[in-house]
Amino acid sequence: MAFALMSVPVFTSCEDWLEEKAYTFVTTDDIPNSNEGADSWTLGVYNSLFSDMFMYGSFPRPLDYDCDYISGAVWQFSEFGSGNFQGGTSQADAMWNGMYALINKANKAITNVKALDGATELHRNNCLGELYFLKAWAYFMLTRAYGDIPVHSVSVDEEGTYDNFPRIPIKDVYEKTIIPLLDDARTMLYKNTTGAYTPGRVNAASAAGLEAKVYATMAAGATADGEDIVVKTGVPYVVQNINGTATKVYTDPVKTLMHKRVVAGYENFDARECWQKAYDLAKAVKAGDYGKIELSDYANLWSNSGKTASEHLFSLQTISGDNMYGTLFSYHYCGMTNAAGHIVNSLTVGMRWHWYMLFEEMDHRIYEGVLHAWIRDGSDTSWGGGSYFPNFGIWQKRVENREAPYDNTDVTSSWRCDGAGSEQFFAFQTKYLQQISDRSLSRTDANYPFLRYADVLLILAEAANELNGPTQEAVNALNLVRERSNATPRDIEQFEEGTIVKVDGVNTKISPKASLRSSIIEERAMELALEGDRRWDLIRWGIYLPAMNALGGADEPGNVKERSEKHLLFPIPTLEVLTNKGIKANNPGWN
Repeated sequence: MAFALMSVPVFTSCEDWLEEKAYTFVTTDDIPNSNEGADSWTLGVYNSLFSDMFMYGSFPRPLDYDCDYISGAVWQFSEFGSGNFQGGTSQADAMWNGMYALINKANKAITNVKALDGATELHRNNCLGELYFLKAWAYFMLTRAYGDIPVHSVSVDEEGTYDNFPRIPIKDVYEKTIIPLLDDARTMLYKNTTGAYTPGRVNAASAAGLEAKVYATMAAGATADGEDIVVKTGVPYVVQNINGTATKVYTDPVKTLMHKRVVAGYENFDARECWQKAYDLAKAVKAGDYGKIELSDYANLWSNSGKTASEHLFSLQTISGDNMYGTLFSYHYCGMTNAAGHIVNSLTVGMRWHWYMLFEEMDHRIYEGVLHAWIRDGSDTSWGGGSYFPNFGIWQKRVENREAPYDNTDVTSSWRCDGAGSEQFFAFQTKYLQQISDRSLSRTDANYPFLRYADVLLILAEAANELNGPTQEAVNALNLVRERSNATPRDIEQFEEGTIVKVDGVNTKISPKASLRSSIIEERAMELALEGDRRWDLIRWGIYLPAMNALGGADEPGNVKERSEKHLLFPIPTLEVLTNKGIKANNPGWN
C-alpha cells in the first residue's frame, strides 16, 4: 500500500528540516525498523491535519464560526456561521470525514509501530503515545459535535469492512475510548524536558492538559440544571436617525442571566468526580509533573519564533507558501496584502463589538491583539482613506490627531470606521497575523492552536471553583492569564459578594460561585478567541441556545444567529447515513 510520508516533521521548529522536500511517496516496505521508522508512521498521521482537514480551507470553520462573539462577511458565514450546517460546501461534513480519516491512519500506524522491534522501547512508546493522543483528540472533537458516534479500534484495512458500525453512547466514548487513550498517552509521551523530545510535537503535558479539558467538558455537561451563568450580550445594534438617515449604531453588551441545562448524554457522569479529575490533572501540569510548561510573554506568544514555546501544547505547524503544508485560514482571518501592506483580498472573519467591549482599554489582547488600522486597495481607497476600529477612546483620538498609525502618507483624505451595519469593520485578530512570514501569499505559516497552557490554567480555575469555590487558588489561576495580558487582576472579595444582574427590571444577586464561574467563562471567550473554543464552552455549560438567541436573530452584517435544538449537534454526513447500516437515523432535525 502506498501512502504520503513526510520526510519533514511539520510539527517542529528545526529550520534545517523545513528546507527539505516536504513529502515523498513510499511503500510500507521502505519504512525502516528503527526509531526513524516509528517517527515516519507517526508524522504521517500528523499530516492528516492538513490533508484531510486544513488543506482546502474546510477548517477551522466548524470550530470557530458558530458562536456568539464571531462574525464577518455574509458570504463567508452564509453556511456554518448562519446555522446552515447542511450547506452546499459541506462544512460540517469536514469535521466527521477529517477526524475519522485521522483515526483510521492512527490505527494503521499503531499496528505498525508496535511491530517495530528495531526501535528503542522508549521511543516506540513515545510515538505510540502521540498516536493515542491524536486518536483521543479526534474522538473528543467528534463526540462533542455529533453526540453518539462509531468507534474504530483498528484501521479499515484490518476491519475489512466499513458498512456496519453503530453509534456508541457518549458516556462510553469518553470512559472506554478517550480517557483510556489519554491515560496511556500521558505516561508514554516524552516530557518537553526530555532530551529526545522534538519541539512542536505533543508531549506528556499535552496529554494531561487535554485530559483535564475532557474531564471539564464531562463535568460541566453533567452539572445540575439551574446553575447561574452571566453572559454579556444582547442585540448587536439599534437603528437611530442620524442627520436624517436611519443608521445602525452599536449597543453595549448587557449582563444577561442564563441558567445551566444538563447536556444530553452527560447526565450519567458524576459531575463532582469529573471536576476533581480535571482539577488534579490541570494542577499537575501547573506543578511541572509533566514537564516545564509556562505562559509565554505576550510579546512572544503569537510571534513567529514563539510557535513551539511550551505554552502551545498542541497546534497545527505550517510552512509558508507550501501548497500542502501552508494554511489557508489566515487568508480570511488576516487578509492578503500587497507590497504597500494594503489588504487586497479577504480579511473577512473577526470578533464582534460585544466581544471587544469585554476588555479594559490597555489589555494586550485588544491593544496589541486587534488590527486597529488597515487599508483595502480598491475598496477603502474609494473614499480616499483607510479603516480603523473601534470608533472611540484612544483609537478615535489617534485618528483625530493623525498619530501613528493614522499618519500613513498614502492616505490623503480620511480614516473611517462605519457603524454596526458593515461587514468590513470588526475586531480583526493579530494573533495569527504576527506569525506570518509573508502576508502576500494565500498559503501562510500561521499556526492554529488546538490546546494552550492558558486554557489549562482556566480549566484549573474553573474546576477549583466548582469544587469549593470561590477559592483563592481559582482566582490566582485566573489572574495568571489576566496579568500576562496586562489586565487588572481579579480580587476574591469581588466574587464573595456575588454579582448583581438586572432581570426583568429587578436587581437579582447570583451566588459567589456563579459569579466566579461567569468570570472564568468570560475570560475564556477573551483569551481563546478564534481558537475553536467558544461554541463548545456554550454547549458544555448548556447555554448555547440562550446565548445565541440573545442576539435577536442576526448579528451586525445580518448573519443569522437564531438557533434551535437541532443546532446542539452537527448533522452526520448523508453519505455516512446511507452507507453505514449501523446508523439508523441522523441527529434530530437533520433528516
